Amino acid sequence: MNALHEQAKIPVGDPQAFGAVQSAIEAAFSSGRVTGFLKAIQSAGLRVRDFEQVLRRGLLGAPAESEYTRLSNGDQGMIREFYLASLEKVAPELRGEYAKIYAYY
Repeated sequence: MNALHEQAKIPVGDPQAFGAVQSAIEAAFSSGRVTGFLKAIQSAGLRVRDFEQVLRRGLLGAPAESEYTRLSNGDQGMIREFYLASLEKVAPELRGEYAKIYAYY
C-alpha cells in the first residue's frame, strides 16, 4: 500500500476575515517585503514563530489583528499553520541572516 498523505480540506467559517489575514501574511512574506518584515520583527525583539505577538505588534498591518480575532478557533489554527508554513519558505540565506529571530530558544 502506497498512499500519500493529503491534508483534509476544512471549510472556513468567515472567508472574508480569513482571506484578509491570509493576504496580510502573503504580503509580509512576499519577495519584495520579507526583508523589511524580518527586520521589523528583529527590531521589536520578537521571534518570527511567535505569530500572536507579531500580530499584536501590528507587524502584519493594523487590520490583520482585528480580522484574526473575528475568526473561529479552527480558522485561527489554520491561519497560524499558514503563517508558520510561510516563514519556513523564506530563502535559507535570508533565514541565516536573521538566525536569531528564527532560533527556537
